[in-house]
Amino acid sequence: MYLETLQHSAREKTVRALIIGAGEYGFSLVAQSRRTPGLSVTAIHARRMERGVAAFKHAGLPDKAIAVCETRAQAETAMAAGKVVVSNDALMLIQLPIDVVVESTGSPEAAAIHADAALKHGKHVVMVSKEADIVLGPLFHRRAKAAGLVYSPVDGDQPCLLMQLIVWARVLGLEILCAGKTSEYDFVYDQTAKRVTSLERVTDAPGFDALWTRGSRDIRSLVDARAAALTEIPQHTVPDLVEMGIVANATGLVPDIPAFHAPIARTQEIADVLVPTDLGGILSGTNRLDVVNQLRRPDEASFAGGVFVVIRCEDRKTWEVLRAKGHEVNRSGDAAMIYRPSHLLGVESATTVLATALHGMSSGTEDVRPRFDVVGRTTQFLPSGTVLTVAGHHHQIAGVEGLLVEALRAEGGNPVPFYMMGDNRLTRDVPAGTIITADMLQRPTDSLLWTLRREMEEAFALR
Repeated sequence: MYLETLQHSAREKTVRALIIGAGEYGFSLVAQSRRTPGLSVTAIHARRMERGVAAFKHAGLPDKAIAVCETRAQAETAMAAGKVVVSNDALMLIQLPIDVVVESTGSPEAAAIHADAALKHGKHVVMVSKEADIVLGPLFHRRAKAAGLVYSPVDGDQPCLLMQLIVWARVLGLEILCAGKTSEYDFVYDQTAKRVTSLERVTDAPGFDALWTRGSRDIRSLVDARAAALTEIPQHTVPDLVEMGIVANATGLVPDIPAFHAPIARTQEIADVLVPTDLGGILSGTNRLDVVNQLRRPDEASFAGGVFVVIRCEDRKTWEVLRAKGHEVNRSGDAAMIYRPSHLLGVESATTVLATALHGMSSGTEDVRPRFDVVGRTTQFLPSGTVLTVAGHHHQIAGVEGLLVEALRAEGGNPVPFYMMGDNRLTRDVPAGTIITADMLQRPTDSLLWTLRREMEEAFALR
């Protein structure tokens, strides 16, 4: 098996990694790396260096093993002495004797700078920051390949896990009707309190018992009724669009509608919902991407932000046998949902980091192209001069919602990618319901993100 081969390779060579960004992901990868043969997190970049120190200490390193460094000379001396390094100078750390740069800042501009520098210095790049990947990923894939390096999505995050599930299904010759993920936070229905909770959001749902099971109704009416009953809980988020956009660029699957259907559905309903209308579902065709807001009771297992494919059951006899074994086959027996109910962040990312350096392999796919962009559409009137600030865990811009649409040049009257809008100013009044275009923004003069985007547009001849 491939993983056993990787394990053997890791016994023969230690891969040295730099993590840029000491957030939740960074903490989990550093901690797991201490238990992973062949992987050494040698350095951490953190804007607040105490965060980097805390990550190493959380992983069990004593203070004397951690060196806080300001210069390259200091860092090289510390590494030669067997210490790990913490610094707030990412570009300096990239020049150290490390093999792989793991970018996890979540900042599109910073991630673009770091990936660009890493490839120029001959380092493999593992991109955790989807905010940059959705804007520039295909360019970095192409650059890395030309340089004999690897640019890879990361095991532990949904885009990469879903790519692998899609490729697995294709290798087996399974026809994919839809692929996707569940949203980060379940919709949990307390049948006693008649209340639905999603993270910190709670809404009373006094009539929801009637919507808990499908009964004899058609799927579309059930999906619509649930969405209407739970309007106080957000059902669409930009990060979900971004993650599925990355998958679209890597696999060729497409969204059914630009905002996704994002149905509120129980696990056992997905194979009934996310199939084409001629099979009784809500999709207009096959090879689609979407997101599910998982509906469950408090005592039911969570999908845990996992990934799935819905496939056509061409061999009905076999799939009836599999239904009896507990697999999720729809009512009519013509589709089934196969899923991986987890994504483990940095706990499972070592496979990607090791594979890039030891085998020269990405955890993603080879044919990565700028097929789709996440763009923004106003939900309210925004006056000229408004600064489009990206904020919050769900990357909201006040008064703007996300859409996944065909990738075009970010110029003139074409839409501008969502993360290129961040912190830029509108130069005109924009009515509600308007897709924000490049000519509506005051373009930054010193943004590498914007510069590299133009390079990618030229390289792939976007129109």
